[in-house]
Amino acid sequence: METSPISPMNEKNTAQPQQREENAQQILNTAIPFRQRSPGLLPEALKVGVRPDPANEIVETQEIEHPVAGFEGDSDKFQVSTNEMAEHLQASDLWYCPDGSFVKKIIVPGHGLDKPKLGSKCQVLALGFPFGSGMPEGWTELTIGIGQWREKMWGELTEKCLESMRQGEEAKIHLPGSSAPLAKLRLESFTNGRDSWEMEAMEKEALAKEEHRRGTELFRAGNPQGAARCYGRALRLLLTLPPPGPPERTTLYANLAACQLLLGHPQLAAQSCDRVLEREPGHLKALYRRGVAQAALGDLEKATADFKKVLAVDPKNRAAKEELGKVVIQGRKQDAGLARGLRKMFS
Repeated sequence: METSPISPMNEKNTAQPQQREENAQQILNTAIPFRQRSPGLLPEALKVGVRPDPANEIVETQEIEHPVAGFEGDSDKFQVSTNEMAEHLQASDLWYCPDGSFVKKIIVPGHGLDKPKLGSKCQVLALGFPFGSGMPEGWTELTIGIGQWREKMWGELTEKCLESMRQGEEAKIHLPGSSAPLAKLRLESFTNGRDSWEMEAMEKEALAKEEHRRGTELFRAGNPQGAARCYGRALRLLLTLPPPGPPERTTLYANLAACQLLLGHPQLAAQSCDRVLEREPGHLKALYRRGVAQAALGDLEKATADFKKVLAVDPKNRAAKEELGKVVIQGRKQDAGLARGLRKMFS
């Protein structure tokens, strides 16, 4: 099944719980790059050849149809200005996430060289996450690469932090531009995991299918962002396989494009559709979604071409007809505006 056609028109404190939830969401939307809404921005890109891979951008199983205190009693309150923060955060104790989504301040260094990998079961003490974030408070077990906890508001960020930690390490997570820590984590222990290159092809495909399936569930439940993360993780696994790779990649990219449109990232959606059309030039859903993306980007000529390709194969496609009609009307308005401008210029 596919998604329905998508149109571009269409710290603990004394605040009340709802207020704190809204504050937490606002911080996330403004501080974490992959949540940015501007279609011109490319969140962390997975480079394949010379182009960024949209599977790693936002942020797809079968094709689809239509802030915050630290430890309780902690004497380090972190109620400081941005300049004062520099005194607290010594460079030697900091680790910057490569995608810019957070800074880790190491409070207690860990020991050994190993770090959690895919499949590692981590015994974690988590404290201070925002009210309503869905993240656990206190001791918990989190498995890298597996589990619905990764789909929570701060789950992906927490997973990235754990993957950078050593056994026994204790650290505070800071969002960019914030002097107060988001939360505190202690990695007590973890089991051995594996890097993707250590896995057999069948294992990667099985994990990718599970991410694919979960992505579809989330999309149908009205969570395109969670779905996009699942589809992206599935694609990153499949992209490590020898070319041409399994045909499931085509479906994943098509579904990812649907999510990216809903999340307001038409440029990324167009790139995802390009990946589909490289393998299947006649893929109607990819053509339609790329047309929607091009229209949102203002490239009416390309949008028209894609919608006409869809209608050439499926003349009764109502969604393509409607979007083509909108593009034609938008084009006439642009032409009329240009004509008025020219008349004023030469009058």
